[in-house]
Amino acid sequence: MPSLAKVLIFVGLLLLVAGLLLWWLPKFPGFKGIPGDMVFKRENFTFYFPLGTSILLSLLLTLLIYLWRKFGG
Repeated sequence: MPSLAKVLIFVGLLLLVAGLLLWWLPKFPGFKGIPGDMVFKRENFTFYFPLGTSILLSLLLTLLIYLWRKFGG
């Protein structure tokens, strides 16, 4: 299987896992997001800015890509 195909399958599985987590995590009682996620609420307007989640995902993806390049490719 070509290398690009492996990358696309890996990214697809990663997106699937992330989607399932985003779908299931808010259903758990007490889960309010991670520190750094910002929520601004007004009368009829809510703005959610997941800064902490973005930083965490960036770190995890960087680590996974580093490990994949070091050991897999």
